[in-house]
Amino acid sequence: MQTLTPPTSNALNLNHVLRTRRLVPTRISVKCAYAFEPASYGVGSSRADWQSSCAILASKVVSQEQSSSADKNGGTADHVAAVNGHKAAVSDFQLVPIGNLAEANNKPLPPKPLTISDFSPAPMHGSKLRVAYQGVPGAYSEAAAGKAYPNCEAIPCDQFEVAFQAVELWIADRAVLPVENSLGGSIHRNYDLLLRHRLHIVGEVQLPVHHCLLALPGVRKDFLTRVISHPQALSQCEHTLTKLGLNVAREAVDDTAGAAEFVATNNLRDTAAIASARAAELYGLNVMADGIQDDPSNVTRFVMLAREPIIPRTDRPFKTSIVFAHDKGTSVLFKVLSAFAFRNISLTKIESRPHRNRPIRLVDDANVGTAKHFEYLFYVDFEASMAEVRAQNALAEVQEFTSFLRVLGSYPMDMTPWSPSSPPH
Repeated sequence: MQTLTPPTSNALNLNHVLRTRRLVPTRISVKCAYAFEPASYGVGSSRADWQSSCAILASKVVSQEQSSSADKNGGTADHVAAVNGHKAAVSDFQLVPIGNLAEANNKPLPPKPLTISDFSPAPMHGSKLRVAYQGVPGAYSEAAAGKAYPNCEAIPCDQFEVAFQAVELWIADRAVLPVENSLGGSIHRNYDLLLRHRLHIVGEVQLPVHHCLLALPGVRKDFLTRVISHPQALSQCEHTLTKLGLNVAREAVDDTAGAAEFVATNNLRDTAAIASARAAELYGLNVMADGIQDDPSNVTRFVMLAREPIIPRTDRPFKTSIVFAHDKGTSVLFKVLSAFAFRNISLTKIESRPHRNRPIRLVDDANVGTAKHFEYLFYVDFEASMAEVRAQNALAEVQEFTSFLRVLGSYPMDMTPWSPSSPPH
């Protein structure tokens, strides 16, 4: 903020104003020394518009000074003020934003500078939210995207890496990717990609996994010689396949729905796929067996990723995900975790991954020891919002013991009810 005060002469030195305030601001707030009323005026995008604004403001200050002097001397305020070399009565002179002046003079406004949002319309402007997921239509990730963002435009990606890049390159607004399964454990690939890319976790969603055995119409179990699906899906249905009497070979593919698509596209009458019931509908397959997962309480946790983080709040349960490392390996892990324990912050997950840039740590600096240890990165989820003071203090203490600390996101927890007995919709 800059206060414009009139000099001893009857005109404000415009060069002095230009030297004092360059063309950087887009809006200025001015308080006249004699009116004591703040006013804000729009500033144009060109140097000429900004100079005109300064001249108008200078004339206004001079006019009020002269008006004050005239009132003290018993005179009137009907004097004439100079504005850009033109004279106008003060009673008719009203300061208005530059944009309104342009409209009043029927002059076109200068073109608005492009912003990064112009390359991807925001969903609130009328466009449908675009959500990237790994797999093909019918995948569980597509169902998770629909649960996280109803009525979204789901964009299939052939790899996890492509889903990350789709958000970074503005092809998609969000990405919904799995990070752990209750039976198969963590999806390590996505933990590594979370660190490699600069996306932020903005939410989570948990989806029950309901596997089905799919084959072409008319195919009987006796005809089957192999079953294909994602490696985790095969492992999650191992015992059930044996109980069904299927002495078939297991073959891993990239994803469950992709297995169903492969069977349908190639008209494989000796091959079955393990996928969802929706995949059977999409690719015209028959459900030979429903709910073949070994454990009915099979659920996958997905995270929603965005280019920008959300603002943490305290009006609902929040979860925060971080990743950290230390030069001394695991020796300080207890001290780091105690920062949360002392503040009664519950940890919901801790995952370790080998440090790619420095995988091996020697026992001593002289490089003469025989024992070597892996260097690790630690991923931790805890139940607290970054808007809470206790979470901020805990991370401040964690930072003292770590050589690297990054907040992956602070986001609302998935509190929706979950029933393992019913298939996902």
